[in-house]
Amino acid sequence: MLKQHFPEPTVGGLIVGPDGKILLIKSYKWKNLYVIPGGHIELGEKIHEALKREIKEETGLDIYDIRFINYYEHISEPTFWKKRHFIFLDFLAKTKSTRVHLDEEGQAYIWITPKEALNLPLETYTRKVINKYLT
Repeated sequence: MLKQHFPEPTVGGLIVGPDGKILLIKSYKWKNLYVIPGGHIELGEKIHEALKREIKEETGLDIYDIRFINYYEHISEPTFWKKRHFIFLDFLAKTKSTRVHLDEEGQAYIWITPKEALNLPLETYTRKVINKYLT
C-alpha cells in the first residue's frame, strides 16, 4: 500500500560529456540497475534548479544547455526499492567535465555511448530516455 498522498514529481538528467558519451549510475535503490542521475523537486524549487541541484549532489557535475526530453509515470513498479508514485521529468544536459564524485546513492558509474548503453542492465525508464534521445 502506498503511503504517499500525491505523486512525487522528479527530475532526471541524461548527461552528455564533452566526448558525446552519456553518464549512467548504478543504484541500489533501483535494484543495482543503471539509471540517469536525478531526484525530487523540493517545495518552492523550479524544475531546472532541481535538476542542477540533484545532478550536482549526486555526481559533482555542473550542467548546461538543458533540454526537455520526455515525461514518464512510474506507479509502484518493482524496479524501485519501495512502492512510490513518481512523475519523471527527464532532460538532456551537457557537462564540460567527466570527473564524477558519487554520493551515497550511487555504487558505480560509467561514461558510455548511448548505443552501447542499451546493452547494459538498465532501469526501464532509463532505457526509454536513451531510446528517445537516439530517435
